[in-house]
Amino acid sequence: MELFLTLVLAPIVLTLVAMFTLRARPRSSGAKDLPPGSMGWPIMGETMEFLFGNPEKFVFDRMKKYSPHIFKTKILGEETAVICGPDGHKFLFSNEQKLFTAFRPHSMQKIFRSYQAAAPAQIARDAEAKILRSPGFLKPEALVRYLGKMDSITQQQMQRYWQGKDEVKAFPLAKTLTLTLACRFFLGTDDPERISRLLNNFDDITLGMHSIPVNFPGTIFYQANRAAAAIRRELRQVIKEKKAAMATGTAMQDILSHMIVASDPSGKYMAEAEIADKIMGLLVAGYSTVATAMTFFMKYVGERPDIYAQILAEQSEVEAAKKPGELLDWDDIQKMKYSWNVMYEVMRLTPPLQGTFREALTDFTYAGYTVPKGWKIYWTVSTTNKNPEYFAEAEKFEPSRYEEGNKFPAFTFVPFGGGPRMCPGKEYARLAILTFVHNVVKRFKWELVHPKEKINGDMMPTPEKGLPIRLKPHH
Repeated sequence: MELFLTLVLAPIVLTLVAMFTLRARPRSSGAKDLPPGSMGWPIMGETMEFLFGNPEKFVFDRMKKYSPHIFKTKILGEETAVICGPDGHKFLFSNEQKLFTAFRPHSMQKIFRSYQAAAPAQIARDAEAKILRSPGFLKPEALVRYLGKMDSITQQQMQRYWQGKDEVKAFPLAKTLTLTLACRFFLGTDDPERISRLLNNFDDITLGMHSIPVNFPGTIFYQANRAAAAIRRELRQVIKEKKAAMATGTAMQDILSHMIVASDPSGKYMAEAEIADKIMGLLVAGYSTVATAMTFFMKYVGERPDIYAQILAEQSEVEAAKKPGELLDWDDIQKMKYSWNVMYEVMRLTPPLQGTFREALTDFTYAGYTVPKGWKIYWTVSTTNKNPEYFAEAEKFEPSRYEEGNKFPAFTFVPFGGGPRMCPGKEYARLAILTFVHNVVKRFKWELVHPKEKINGDMMPTPEKGLPIRLKPHH
């Protein structure tokens, strides 16, 4: 039925797209010394090439054609400057909230900001960051207390979904694991039925975050909005249950509980709709990128038995020092140096998230070109990750390049960003990933079912078939 409606009413959809991309805004095309580049087609700009091609290739091709430092384009309805290379990384990181502020594409604003009826185009994420940082939830000393639970949940997932299977799909199982971990950490729940209901909708949201915001049956954005509404309903129920439990005096140690009791300087508490949207954003962040990193670990290591053998040796040493049934602790994580070097190489070759946007707070000059106030800035790690100038044999998977004594030029490898907006979940991601690596490697060796499986090249890389692997248990 949705397909029928989409085909019949396609002209209406195109009209809505045109209205979106031509909405009133200050025009800056007359400014002098704009960066080189192209604004693409009328109305759509270069959005189609950016979204439905490969974002990494999109950037590389234009760096070669226009400038390795900066170029202009028009994507997602926005006049955009793409700042490239290590000098570009440094410039962006050192000028946060001076020249730039965070910007979410309009599709993300509409999905995550339902409680703001008229959300402004410029939205900073300072509120979310403050929520995470104020009680120190994501500091290593706080995460240490959660590490044992991470290990326990990961072991349970291995027993339930991996052990006794000849073949599994790594990507769906990684997503189930990371959402379970995120729900436990952010919501204080690991109810498998509730997590299953949430999981069914999260993929639609991640696809819709960087889509054209046309809310019409059959579109990616429409599916994302439906999924967000379902998740929001589930989260509102979680919030009510949490408030009831807190009213009985039950001690709570999760981010949702903190958000419920947090107030602004005037003593006002967050509305439930606002809490639900913020929690939904945190869950997406803690779920999708971590699952992608785990999945591509399975891919790259499955292709390299030599690297697998070194990881197994390191993890076996960690396991040998543990008593039967003893969970991982902070000292164990610190011993996993080679395993983390492998993950660095995974993230270099396949970044879990291609890039993020900012908005220019004022006119500024970079590399001899002027970027007008209000333009969007697209930042991506891809402008340096595969550059042979910084990484010898850049296309080769080689974890030894991160060994002590090997140094890269500053700002060439920044998988978690930098400056004031460095990913606040970096340590959480590291613990979740290394706990997964420890548990999967000590149980199995594996091989890829489809070594040439296609990787869909959107903003979040996805194995087309879910990365099926054949498991070979050690015992």
